[in-house]
Amino acid sequence: MTTLHFSSKHKEWRLAYLLLLPALVVFAVFTFYPFLKNFQLALYQNPPYPGLPSHFVGLRQVGSVLSSTDFHQSLLSTLAFVLMVVPVGLLGGLTLAVAAHKQLRGMAVYRTVFSSTVVSSVAVAAVIFGTLMDPVVGLLPWLGINPTPAILSNPTWALPAVSIIAIWQFLGLSFIIMLAGLQSLPEEVLEAARLDGAGTWTQFWRVTIPLLSPTLFFGLVVETIYAFQSFGQIDILIGPQNAPFTHTNVLLYAIYRALSIQNDPGAAAVLSIVLFTITLALTMAQFRFLERRVHYAEA
Repeated sequence: MTTLHFSSKHKEWRLAYLLLLPALVVFAVFTFYPFLKNFQLALYQNPPYPGLPSHFVGLRQVGSVLSSTDFHQSLLSTLAFVLMVVPVGLLGGLTLAVAAHKQLRGMAVYRTVFSSTVVSSVAVAAVIFGTLMDPVVGLLPWLGINPTPAILSNPTWALPAVSIIAIWQFLGLSFIIMLAGLQSLPEEVLEAARLDGAGTWTQFWRVTIPLLSPTLFFGLVVETIYAFQSFGQIDILIGPQNAPFTHTNVLLYAIYRALSIQNDPGAAAVLSIVLFTITLALTMAQFRFLERRVHYAEA
């Protein structure tokens, strides 16, 4: 009997691995191999002229890239972009979710509208917002506001302007996550708070937010990762040819610029490893210091 049970279990494991094999092959080719290849490329430096072979420089290239002014500016721009996008996107999604959670007629239409940004294309969103910010045919001239230079050419306002597009796109994802969390809250706990005389504001801060903390924590982690990976808005609206390029040169765009424009895969590999390390470190820090404040409801 034991032998038959072991044989049946062994067949199930083989079938499971066989079904997982296509996905593992795709991950190995398009994720694991490029990731490991970065560590090799980071040790080789390419000459400034195409066609010449790269040569081994070891960790000198890592130190050269990390000590450069361009890297420091990219890091500051990335952190500023994340700080502008994540809190506003998270709180905006929570606000819309609380408003759409009410059981009113026609609320399904609003839920569809609020979540629609999650399926919008980055290119389409960038073109629409770029048109609105245009100094000639945009929204600001229609309101009688004519900033000089134009917003997307202003080193001070270019990054906040691009962050508005990212916030708008994150609102849909944040709204869906927050609404799902609100709909999963135990109704008996909320009803008990109402019977105890808790007002709407007290109930929200003392009951809803603690119960929603796992959802808020998940949304914070996901949106932080997404914010670090933003690229399309900056590439379409700013690009390396415009004046505020150094102020909007976030790490992911710096990787693209090093690889495609400067033809330096070694520097791009170093920046890729740095971006991965920062994202991983921030995610682990969020789990380490913020998860203890999360209140998981007992089953």
